[in-house]
Amino acid sequence: MNRATRAEEFVKIARFETMSREDCIDEWRRTMGGQSLKYVSVQFMRSALAYEAQIKTDGGHSTAVRKALKAALKTGQRTSEAGGRPKPALQSSLRSGTHLVREWNGRTYQVEVLDDGFQMDGKRYRSLSAIARKITGAHWSGPRFFGLG
Repeated sequence: MNRATRAEEFVKIARFETMSREDCIDEWRRTMGGQSLKYVSVQFMRSALAYEAQIKTDGGHSTAVRKALKAALKTGQRTSEAGGRPKPALQSSLRSGTHLVREWNGRTYQVEVLDDGFQMDGKRYRSLSAIARKITGAHWSGPRFFGLG
């Protein structure tokens, strides 16, 4: 692609930055098809429209990147046997029966990893974040609280 053509494409993409909400909605309907999302911000629509324009111009991700993204999606979410719902990669990487120990404000807490969640003090929890919230009274990333990531 020569410089003049590249400059024309840049101007087309840059025009999204100045579009009003109504113009973004009209362009969204033309480009994406269907209705625009009611609560989507103008900035998000501008970014998405510019991205779509770049894909049309440059062809999008390479085959290698698409394969890597698909592989990451497969390993990032594994379905549980019972409900068929995706479960976080962290939980699927922790083996059932593993015990996590954390000291907080002078007390030691022990959490057991189960096939379908976690258990602490005889009570079951769906996530480590729920346990961290129970222990601290504040929102924490459960894996970070227990030193896992």
